[in-house]
Amino acid sequence: MEVFIGSIQMFGFNFAPRYWAQCGGQLLSLSQYQTLFALLGTTYGGNGQSNFGLPNLQGRLPIGQGTGPGLTPRVMGEDGGNESVSILGSNLPNVAIPTTGLTLKTTVNLAATPSNASPTPSASHSFIGASPTAGPSEAAIYSDAQGTSPVALQGVTSTFTGTLALPGSNIPLGTMNPFLAVNFCIALQGIFPTRN
Repeated sequence: MEVFIGSIQMFGFNFAPRYWAQCGGQLLSLSQYQTLFALLGTTYGGNGQSNFGLPNLQGRLPIGQGTGPGLTPRVMGEDGGNESVSILGSNLPNVAIPTTGLTLKTTVNLAATPSNASPTPSASHSFIGASPTAGPSEAAIYSDAQGTSPVALQGVTSTFTGTLALPGSNIPLGTMNPFLAVNFCIALQGIFPTRN
């Protein structure tokens, strides 16, 4: 079956058939492929004097040329887009996060030894396993020296410091849609297409 010269087709094998070339953006000799150059010109690259470029569909999604309602106008041979973008603070929404650092502080209260504690047993301070030297015959297990006054607390303060970093860290983020790689080729020979 004959094809139009300059036709692009997908193939399931990894080489260009006879009279076809892979669409890899390579330059061809103008003198050797004058008919194809008459159709493509320098749309896809080349100097137009001695060479011209083929379309490059490596890692690219083909889109239709022209304009349409609600669509961005596209010109033949135009390329654009990125396979990845870097996330910067400038392309993130504003948030109320300090950029110079953040200090967190917490205080833990620990019970302290009462100031009137007695290290030795007495009539009012009896310890388990110890006998008071005076006082009631039974051992008073708990001290009543504190009365109704609260036990003084001793404060311990821990300080945690750190710096908040903006997300992203200039690391590239992939933006490639799910894909399946196939072999795009362009016809180097065939029927010269005539305008309708």
